Amino acid sequence: MSMIRLLLAEDQSMVREALAALLGLEPDIEVVAQVARGDEVLAAARAHSVDVALLDIEMPGMTGIEATARLREALPDVKVVVVTTFGRPGYLRRAMESGADAFLVKDAPASQLAEAVRKVLAGERVIDPGLAAAALADGANPLTDRESEVLRTAADGSTNAEIAAALHLSQGTVRNYLSMAIQKLAARNRAEAVRLAREKGWL
Repeated sequence: MSMIRLLLAEDQSMVREALAALLGLEPDIEVVAQVARGDEVLAAARAHSVDVALLDIEMPGMTGIEATARLREALPDVKVVVVTTFGRPGYLRRAMESGADAFLVKDAPASQLAEAVRKVLAGERVIDPGLAAAALADGANPLTDRESEVLRTAADGSTNAEIAAALHLSQGTVRNYLSMAIQKLAARNRAEAVRLAREKGWL
């Protein structure tokens, strides 16, 4: 039996070590690398010749979705399983658009994760069924990339002038993007727009 070489990327060390221990019990899976940051994923995948990368979404340095896109571009043969604590439909859509092969919620049993690893290596796609249904019901993200970027920059309470400076836009353009985003999300103000977009996994 050939061993599946697995990379684990998860910023919470207790969760990462528990996952590594559980997956290491599988007869055909070997956890050959562990990282705590999204921006360390590509280098570790290269250094350890991994077959499958198991990535958390929320990580410092780079999100699991961004790391997926990097892997897909640089190492197209590496399969990617994205796991998340937050079952947000927008996350699923973005992960799949970035090239993920599987998307699962973190509280799935280890045996299910191991099965997903085997399936993606066999060329299958694995998606948490509850999330798949929610993503279809929610529809696509209505925000353009620019609207999302402006809203993301506004999330920490930045003023229009600060957002404009950070994104090299005029204040009038920032105002337009924010009002479009607020309108599309049927929000009362920018704070509510940020909250709604985050809940859907669109930011």
